[in-house]
Amino acid sequence: MRAWVLAGRARLDPVKTCFTLSLDAAEAMAEAARAHARWPMLKLKIGAVDHLDRIEAVRTAAPRARLVVDANEALTFEDLRRLAPELARLEVKLLEQPLPAGEDAALEGWTSPVPLCADESLHTRAELAACARRYAAINIKLDKAGGLTEALALKAEAQARGLEIMAGCMVATSLAMAPALLVAQGARFVDLDGPLLLARDREPGLPISGALIEPPPPELWG
Repeated sequence: MRAWVLAGRARLDPVKTCFTLSLDAAEAMAEAARAHARWPMLKLKIGAVDHLDRIEAVRTAAPRARLVVDANEALTFEDLRRLAPELARLEVKLLEQPLPAGEDAALEGWTSPVPLCADESLHTRAELAACARRYAAINIKLDKAGGLTEALALKAEAQARGLEIMAGCMVATSLAMAPALLVAQGARFVDLDGPLLLARDREPGLPISGALIEPPPPELWG
């Protein structure tokens, strides 16, 4: 594996990304999980509590994978209270954005059986204090933060507050993922599989082998 030196100062190491499973029938999601069972982390999207069968199917198909569940703001607080113990039973490592962003004040003072991660509730450092009272982790995306400078400042302040970091992304090419590798350094959760979800990535792209993303070659920047 290679490491990349940025401007003679910052050492950029390879990172391992999760693979995102699209919401589908339980059997289809289990098949996709089996195909990626050797990946260290799988992320699956749900839309409601009745999707628990999908999570169970994925866990059975990939018993050793770390699982992250993304609710995409789809749950009510009562839904969350019912679902969270089940996710803990299935050893889900993180539940991302369970409640709508404007309704997550309900999380304050409640101890979740599974760690919660803010996504839509957090863009920049302006929302960080509130998120620190409600979540155990934050998802940092360059698109939300407004660029790399704010994203790195957000990461540093979040870590100082004891929050775990997910380095996330939108669906985009390797050119968008390359600077996000700086945010991913040392992050516990990495979700930079955007180029893998495209029919065709840009050329040249990031060197990606399975879950491993290596530092970008100089040619990527054009």
